[in-house]
Amino acid sequence: SDEWHYYISSRKLTAEEMLKYARCEWSVETMHWLLDVHFREDYCRILNGDAQQNLNMLRKTTLNMVKRFKQNKKSKLALSKIMFNCLLDTNALLDILSEN
Repeated sequence: SDEWHYYISSRKLTAEEMLKYARCEWSVETMHWLLDVHFREDYCRILNGDAQQNLNMLRKTTLNMVKRFKQNKKSKLALSKIMFNCLLDTNALLDILSEN
């Protein structure tokens, strides 16, 4: 199938430059989506800015550790299933922590 995406820019860009910017934008959006889906970050009601920033860094670190574990183990499980298994079994959590 084919998909078309249209972008508006005030700069004249080559196709390669535009592709680079589009991919950078989508990588940021993907990270935000993962944080919202797996950690419900949009529903966090912490008002202290330092606490928000600290929790955000912990969530990103956790997500990166789980992704690296999944990649190293060539696991076909979803990230959410791997994280859920860690809640049920401390040995699964130790596996992820020892992997990183």
